[in-house]
Amino acid sequence: MSDTVKYLLDESRIPKTWYNIAADLPEPPVPPLHPGTGQPIGPDDLAPLFPMALIGQEVSAEREIEIPEPVREIYRQWRPAPLYRARRLEKALDTPAKIYYKYEGVSPTGSHKPNTAVPQAFFNAEEGTKRITTETGAGQWGSSLAYAAQIFGIEVDVYMVKISFQQNPYRRSLMQTYGARCVASPSEETNSGRAILAEHPDSPGSLGIAISEAVEMAAGRDDTKYSLGSVLNHVLLHQTIIGQEAMEQMDMAGDDPDIVIGCAGGGSNFAGLAFPYVGRNIREGKKVRIIAVEPASCPTLTRGKFTYDFGDTANLTPLVKMHTLGSSFVPSPIHAGGLRYHGMSPLVSHLLDLGLIEARSQDQIECFEAGVQFARSEGIVPAPESTHAIRAAIDEALECKKNGESKTILFNLSGHGYFDMQAYTDYFDGKLSDEAYDEDALARSLAAVPEVAAE
Repeated sequence: MSDTVKYLLDESRIPKTWYNIAADLPEPPVPPLHPGTGQPIGPDDLAPLFPMALIGQEVSAEREIEIPEPVREIYRQWRPAPLYRARRLEKALDTPAKIYYKYEGVSPTGSHKPNTAVPQAFFNAEEGTKRITTETGAGQWGSSLAYAAQIFGIEVDVYMVKISFQQNPYRRSLMQTYGARCVASPSEETNSGRAILAEHPDSPGSLGIAISEAVEMAAGRDDTKYSLGSVLNHVLLHQTIIGQEAMEQMDMAGDDPDIVIGCAGGGSNFAGLAFPYVGRNIREGKKVRIIAVEPASCPTLTRGKFTYDFGDTANLTPLVKMHTLGSSFVPSPIHAGGLRYHGMSPLVSHLLDLGLIEARSQDQIECFEAGVQFARSEGIVPAPESTHAIRAAIDEALECKKNGESKTILFNLSGHGYFDMQAYTDYFDGKLSDEAYDEDALARSLAAVPEVAAE
C-alpha cells in the first residue's frame, strides 16, 4: 500500500484544530460596525443571528481553535481529501512546471462547503437552534448546509439566487433531497424581496439580495439562526483544514509550492488553501506567491473599493471593511454563481491591502476553455468556479515554459462540475459570452457606499 493511500485511510491525519490567521497578522483588521450606531459591534449584537460559539470564533485571536470530536467524526466521511499531481496536464502544456491540486469534490455534496456547514450546524444544534436560514449562489453552499443540518435535526430554508435557481435545477433537487426548502430569490416572502421585485420584476437576483432575505427571516423568529457560507472569519477558519492537509501532503511528496492559487467569490475556498501558507510566509519569511482569482464580470478585488460596506442589498447586516462593488451591485449572470458576490471577505481584503496576496480577474470563456482542458487531461469535470483557479494555474505553467523555469504550482479544485453540465452544454453550443458589468451601474453602486468616520 502506497504512503498516499495510507495517508488517506488514516483518520488520525485529519487536523485537530482550525488555523486562525488573525494570530499572525502584522496589523489587525478593523472591527465590523453596527449598521445603526456606526460603533464596533459586540457579541450581543450578533447573538440574534449566530450561536455564541461561532461568535467567539469570529472575534478570536488564538492561532489554533479546537475542532470538536463530533465534527471530526463527520469529516471522516471524506477527509483527508486527496492531493493529486496533474502530470497529464503538465504533459499537455509541455511545461517544466509541476502542478498539484487539492481536490475538495470528494465531499458528500461535491465541494469544499461541508467543511464549514458541518461545524455551523453542530454549534447551532448545541445551542438549541431549530431552524436555519441561508442564501446560496450556484447551490454548493445550500446543498452542503442542507446535508449538515439534517444530520443534527435542524430545518433549513435556502434563498437561492434566481438565475442560479433556473440554471442549476439539480442543485435545487439535491437541497430538497436533504430536506431543505429552496426559494428563488428575490421572492415575495420577505420585505426586502418584495421591494426588489417591485422595482425590478425581472431581477436575476444576487447573493446580496438573497442574504437580505435570509437575514430578515432569521431575525423574525426566536428559534431561527442565520448561516453564511463564506466571507465571515469563522467560515474561513473552518476551511483551513484544506491548507493544513495540503501542507502535510506536499511534504509527503517531497515538494513545496512556489505559487498557491484559489478562485475567490466571498473568499472561503481560497482562504482554506491559502491562509496556512500566508501564515507560514509571515512567520517564517517565506516568499510563496498567493493568487486569488475572480471573475472579470464581478471584479471585487481588482476593481472594488476597500471600504466599509453592507454585506447585503437591504442593508440589514453589520458594516464590514472589505473590497466591495457596492451592496446594490447586481453581477452579470455568469455560470460561476458562487463567485457572483459584491464583496470580499474582510480578512482576504485585508491581506490584499497588506500586499500579502495577489489578485487577478478572468473572463468566463477562457475559464471554461481551461476547465475543458483540465477535464480532458485529468478526467475530473471542474465546477465553473474552480475553472478560474485552473485558468490561472495553466497561465502560470505556460509562463514557466516561456521562461524555462521549473516552479511548483498548487491550486484548490474546490468542487466538481457534475451538477453544472448545462453550463458546459452552453459552452459547447457557443451560448456563453464574456459578460461585462455595467460601468455606470458600478459607479452608481460605489457612490452609494456609506461614508464611515471609523475608516
